[in-house]
Amino acid sequence: MSADQDATGVETGRHPSIAMRLAAAALLVAGICYSSWVLENVLNAGVDPANSFLSELYAEGKPHRRVFATAEQIAGAMVAFAAVCGLVRGPWRSWTTVGWLALLCFGAATIADALLPLRACPPGRICGAGRELFPQLHQPHALTSTLAVTSIAVAAFVLTGFARRSGCWPVVRTAGFAALVVGILATLWMLVGDNLSGQFALGIAQRVQVGSISLWMIAFAVALFSDNTWGGATE
Repeated sequence: MSADQDATGVETGRHPSIAMRLAAAALLVAGICYSSWVLENVLNAGVDPANSFLSELYAEGKPHRRVFATAEQIAGAMVAFAAVCGLVRGPWRSWTTVGWLALLCFGAATIADALLPLRACPPGRICGAGRELFPQLHQPHALTSTLAVTSIAVAAFVLTGFARRSGCWPVVRTAGFAALVVGILATLWMLVGDNLSGQFALGIAQRVQVGSISLWMIAFAVALFSDNTWGGATE
C-alpha cells in the first residue's frame, strides 16, 4: 500500500483534481438537462404522460422538439466529457474504468438518441398509445435508446458497487444507491407491464426510471466534488 492509499487501497488526496472537478460539473449539468422532460408539465408537449415515452417529446413534428432535443444532446455531451475526464485522471482499475467507459457510451448514445428521433406519427394518432408504447422498436431510435439505457445501467451498477466495496463516495453509497434501486424497480415495472394486457401507466414508469438516472448522475457529481478519495481500489 502506498502513502497515497488508505487501508482499503483507495487512493486519497486533499482535494479532488481539476479533472474530477470538471467531471463533477459536467455530470451536474447532465443530470439537470436529462431532467428536461419535467418541462412537459408547463409546455404544451402534446403527449399523454401516462401512456407515452419521453422520446416522443422530441419526435418529428412535436411542438417543442428543439427544446427537448437540445437538452438531450447537452446531457449526452456533458456525460461524455465527464467520462473522458475520468479516464484521463485514472488510475486504470477494472471497476472504475468499466464505469467511465459505460458513461462514455451512455453519453454518445444519448446524443444519437436526439439525432435519430422517433418518426412522425400518423395523423390523429398519439405515438406510443395503447399497446404501442414502444414504437421505437421498429425505428432506428431503438438501437440508440437500448444502448443508452444499458450503458447507464452498467455505469450505475459498477460505480455504485465500487463505492460500497471500497468505502469511498458516501453520497453514491447512499443517495446514489437509493436512485439505483428506484431505477431498477421502475425498469421491472416497465418490463412486466409491457408484457401484460391492459394499461399500467408505463409512461409514468419510464419517467421514474429516467428521473432516477438524473438523480444518480447528480449524486455522483456531488461525490466527486466533495469526496477527497478517488476510486482506485486494489483488485
